Amino acid sequence: MNMAALVTKVLGRCSLPRLNNFEPTNISRQLTRFASVKAAVLHELCGQLKVENVERKKKLEKNEVRVKVHTCGLNVSDYLVTRGEYDVKPKLPFIPGHEVAGKIIEVGSGVSKEFGVGSRVLALSKKEFGGLSEEVVVAQSDLWTIPTTISYQTAAALADNYSTVLIGLGRRAKIKENDVLLIGAGSGGLGLAALDFAANVYKAKAIVICSSEERAAALREKGAWSALTYNDKGIINKVKEVTDGKGVQVVFDALGGPVFETAVKCVAHEGKVVVAGHAIRQAPPIKVAEVLPQSFSIMGVSLRNYLVADYETYRQAVQDALDMCEQELINPYVSQVLKLSEVNKGFKKLEDTNCPGKVLIEMDD
Repeated sequence: MNMAALVTKVLGRCSLPRLNNFEPTNISRQLTRFASVKAAVLHELCGQLKVENVERKKKLEKNEVRVKVHTCGLNVSDYLVTRGEYDVKPKLPFIPGHEVAGKIIEVGSGVSKEFGVGSRVLALSKKEFGGLSEEVVVAQSDLWTIPTTISYQTAAALADNYSTVLIGLGRRAKIKENDVLLIGAGSGGLGLAALDFAANVYKAKAIVICSSEERAAALREKGAWSALTYNDKGIINKVKEVTDGKGVQVVFDALGGPVFETAVKCVAHEGKVVVAGHAIRQAPPIKVAEVLPQSFSIMGVSLRNYLVADYETYRQAVQDALDMCEQELINPYVSQVLKLSEVNKGFKKLEDTNCPGKVLIEMDD
């Protein structure tokens, strides 16, 4: 006799009242509610992640759901937080990872019907992290429904980068068709997202700075109007050439350091510089003496800040990215998919500022 049948038989003999939501088909879920799950745990800053069993959160708050994680996207912020170099300081032991796609397996009493058990969801757990685990508990406010035509992998590669670019280029820079855009973000996840939007949604002309001629050729195939290997004078001269000496209307930079310094020399009169990160670990140096001779705007874009300061815009940006992906207007590039047991290999990739596209972690079978 199997476990479900045995429990049903025993309950049938008892005079106890029937437990809510305790159907025979859910027996295995109920019996494992307090079991441990595998997760990638950081025990010391700058140390290796250890895949080990951790105790699950036993009871959900009324607005929380428990998600069985299928895929977790790795981001530069994950790498920085494990080194103590991010604005979030982890309390050790700590489970990194905030961009996850999976299926809801349990809901709190106050969760709306939109998010029921079995729903395929995207979660951005930017406050608590915890995504590099077989299960993660997140607030309903951090969830989006994944359309049936979008895979878990695509969803986990999409949300963070593409919503950042949407806010940066669409809301802040107000990029228009045929604008010339300089992307100082190489072939990384943010850079490719910016190129995808520029070429396929806004129909702008994107000039992309990258690390090698091989990467440049690949970026041209993805829609770059021009792709240049990094060289200070070469980039400035090329931008002058293709813009008739006027410069670019928009700069989108997620690298920082010398790339940023070169990019601001290429911006047109009353142009806009969007700073969305500093992947090469050097924050953009902004020297007033160099800015004043020109007339342009510099603006920062932080998705985490929008979560706190302007939640409606934050939420709409992620939803818009999902909608555009469903309509096949955009398509995130995934460079590698690894198992949870290979998570340190994935973080090693994040150290490489030339790593193309997105690295994903799938839970082990």
